[in-house]
Amino acid sequence: MTIQSVIAEHIAITPGVCGGKPRIAGHRIKVQDIAIWHEYLGMCPDEIAYHYPSITLADVYAALAYYHDHLEEIRQQIAEGEAFAEELKTKTPSLLQQKLKNCNATNDSISFR
Repeated sequence: MTIQSVIAEHIAITPGVCGGKPRIAGHRIKVQDIAIWHEYLGMCPDEIAYHYPSITLADVYAALAYYHDHLEEIRQQIAEGEAFAEELKTKTPSLLQQKLKNCNATNDSISFR
C-alpha cells in the first residue's frame, strides 16, 4: 500500500460536501480544520484525536500529510475563510452589542434628580 493510497483511504473530496474541500472520509471535519488546530492552536495529533473521538489518529496524520502535500492550496482556503469571516463581521453587527449599546444609551438619558 502506497502513501497516496493510505491518504486516499482517510481523505475524501466530495462536491457539495464541506464546499468540496478535502475532509476526513465519512466526516465533516476538513483538512484545513486539522491544520488550524495543529499549527495555529498548537494541538498535537493525539490531542486532536482525543477531542474529536469520532476520528482516528491515522485520520489526523493523513490530514496533516495531505495538508503538507497541498500546503499553498489549504493555506489559501484558510485565508479565504478568514477574509469571509471578517467581511461578515463588518457587515453584520452583533445583536448583543446593539442591545448593550441601546441599553447604555437609555441609561445615559435617565435623570436621577
